[in-house]
Amino acid sequence: MRHVIALDVGGTGMKAALVAADGTLLHEERRPTARERGPDAVVETVLDFAAELRGIGERTYGEPAAAAGVAVPGTVDEENGVAVFSANLGWRDVPMRELLSKRLGGASVALGHDLRTGGLAEGRLGAGRGQDRFLFLALGTGIAAAIGIEGRIEAGAHGSAGELGHVVVRPDGPVCGCGRNGCLEAVASAAAVTRDWARAGGGPGADAADAARAVEAGDPRALAVWDEAVRALADGLVIAVTLLDPRVLIVGGGLAEAGETLFAPLREAVRERITFQTLPHIVPAELGDTAGCLGAGLLAWDLLSKEVTA
Repeated sequence: MRHVIALDVGGTGMKAALVAADGTLLHEERRPTARERGPDAVVETVLDFAAELRGIGERTYGEPAAAAGVAVPGTVDEENGVAVFSANLGWRDVPMRELLSKRLGGASVALGHDLRTGGLAEGRLGAGRGQDRFLFLALGTGIAAAIGIEGRIEAGAHGSAGELGHVVVRPDGPVCGCGRNGCLEAVASAAAVTRDWARAGGGPGADAADAARAVEAGDPRALAVWDEAVRALADGLVIAVTLLDPRVLIVGGGLAEAGETLFAPLREAVRERITFQTLPHIVPAELGDTAGCLGAGLLAWDLLSKEVTA
């Protein structure tokens, strides 16, 4: 069976798969990134993992993978196949496409940004399938978005489109990691909710999931923290809706695991702020942590399609 290799490289763990043309995950594996061994060792781990998958594909399906796709965090030069910078992995200017292609015997390799790659999968195979315009929002330690247009993800002129987490929604708010005050991710990310809930009474070991449970239990302190995060998030989303006019707004990431505890007040808060804009459907992501692998597989299949038509 024809298949491709897909790799989703994270700061702490890697997910990999063999992916069929219809998006079926034929084989899945996970292993730690082991970034404590240094950036060069992480690169070797990625290359070794891909080579192992190639061998599994050959033994199982009688042929090597037709191509490979890899999703990595940080700044990515997708056109030239270079992982430009990743603070989490310590990478600078890693020619990942060239290195991986060489390890895989000259196979074609596509490189993508992890968030945009996950958004690609959600758009084609998940909550955005069949939609011509969508916005995929990841609510985790930070906040970022992927802009979906006609089955592809818009990366922007310099590869940084979708950085919604750095839209200022509270000018007098806390300092963001980017250096500005009151960015969306500084007040509405899972990390922000964790910080504010700990200060409000959740305790030093509390996190955003604990805050959500306290909200469900009716704790007024948690409700106040949650309400502020939801209102800030709605302010940011209305900016995105005004600029991009998506048909569907897909929300994933750790904070979205709160389910209707998040989605019910968020939908209402966005609805209250809409004036002339068309309110998009606001839905949870469907693919969970497999989105990155599936998206990397899609990148590989897209690359093969381009090579056929070139």
